[in-house]
Amino acid sequence: MSGSINRRFCTAPMMDWSDKNCRFFWRQLTKQTLLYTEMVTTGALIHGPRERFLNYHDIEHPIALQVGGSDPSELAQCAKFAKQWGYDEINLNVGCPSDRVQNNMIGACLMAHPTLVAECIKAMQDATDIDVTIKHRIGIDDNDSYEEMRDFVATVAATGCTTFIVHARKAVLKGLSPKENRDVPPLRYDDVYRLKNEFPELEIIINGGINSHEQALTMLEYVDGVMLGREAYQNPSILLDADRLYFDNHNFNKDNVTEITAADQLIDNSADRKAAAIRALYPYIEDALNNGATLNHISRHTLGLFHGLPGARVYRRFLSENAFKPTAGVHTLEEGLRALGL
Repeated sequence: MSGSINRRFCTAPMMDWSDKNCRFFWRQLTKQTLLYTEMVTTGALIHGPRERFLNYHDIEHPIALQVGGSDPSELAQCAKFAKQWGYDEINLNVGCPSDRVQNNMIGACLMAHPTLVAECIKAMQDATDIDVTIKHRIGIDDNDSYEEMRDFVATVAATGCTTFIVHARKAVLKGLSPKENRDVPPLRYDDVYRLKNEFPELEIIINGGINSHEQALTMLEYVDGVMLGREAYQNPSILLDADRLYFDNHNFNKDNVTEITAADQLIDNSADRKAAAIRALYPYIEDALNNGATLNHISRHTLGLFHGLPGARVYRRFLSENAFKPTAGVHTLEEGLRALGL
C-alpha cells in the first residue's frame, strides 16, 4: 500500500465541482474521507496562476492533487509543487475522455501508451516523496479487454506505483461526449475485482456508479477502497456516515454489511445535523465574500444536502435564484434553512 493514507473511502476529482469551496463544505460532513481536487493540467500549474490552482484550506487534509499531462519532466515539476504546497498525494489522470485533453495527450488516451505513462509516474516518484498514484479506465475504444488493462497496470506497477484507482467503465474516445462516457459504457466491476485478485500486492480503488453505502461496503470484500463521484456531489449527505462506516474499525464482511448500514447509516444524518454543517460554513463564507467571492461560489455545492426532505426543493430554488446576487450572504442561507423549518 502507498504511504499512510487511508483510501478506503474517497471522493472523485470532478471538473467544476470538487473545487476548494466544495471540499471545505465536504469537510463539515466527513473528517477522514480522502478528497481529490479537480484535474489541473501541467501547463496550468507551470505557466498559469499557480496559487489559484493549488491553494486550499488546512481543514481539507487528507487531500490529493490530480494532474493531467504526459510530459515526464513537466509532471515531475508538478509533483514538486504538490510537495511544496503540502498535498498528501499526487494523482495522474489517465481517465478523462474529452476531445480537448486528448489533443494534448492527457487523460484516457494515455492508456494506449503504457510505457509513456510508466515514464511519467517514475519521473513524478523521483521528484517527490509523497504518494504518486494513478486513476484510469478499464480500457479505451476497442482496446478494452481485461488482458489489455492487466498489462497496462503491470507496466505502470513496475515503477513501484502501488495505488491504482480504476473507473470500471471503458472510455469511448470517438463518438461519445464526456458526459456520455460517464453513463453509456457498461460498468464492469468484475474486471476490477479480478485485477485485485491478480495483483494482491497493489492497492486497488474502485470508481464508477457507486451510489449507496451498502453497495460500497460490499465492494470492499473485493477491493481496497471505493471512490464516489456524482453521488457524493448530488447527495452530499452520504458523506455524513463515511467516518463511522469506513474508518472506525468496523469488521467488514459480507454477513454484516446489512447490519452495519441498518445500525449506523443515517444516525448522524438528521436535518439538524445537515443544518449545522451549513452554519459551520458561515465564517468561511464571510471571509470569501470579503475577498470578492459571491455566495453562489460556495452555496451551489450544498444544493443537494437536503434531498428528500420537505422543503428541499424550496431551498434549492431560493438559493439558485438569490445566491448570485451581490447582496447575498449568510443571511441568505438562513432564509433558505427557514424554508426547511431549521
